[in-house]
Amino acid sequence: MKKDRKGDEKRREQELAWIGDTVLDLYARSWILETYGTLCGEKLRNMTSNQFLSAIGNPTSVEARIGKIYQENGLEAAFDWIRENLLPLFQKQEKNRR
Repeated sequence: MKKDRKGDEKRREQELAWIGDTVLDLYARSWILETYGTLCGEKLRNMTSNQFLSAIGNPTSVEARIGKIYQENGLEAAFDWIRENLLPLFQKQEKNRR
């Protein structure tokens, strides 16, 4: 019984992460276009990669959190969370890359 419950929790986290990944991708693409006025695949990869997300925590868990916020409170709330929690770190890392 415990094993099934753990498996269900893991599957649910993965489902939320799948949604959160898409929300993060949409935010990143929109932000890059607004900020730089052009497409930039490298910045998109940097902002959405598991390597970047691992600076905050387990990448699947970070994406699942975004997915949960999106499902419970909508797109703008998820974007706000990304803006407050991921964007400052991304900007710092981009500055260090230069």
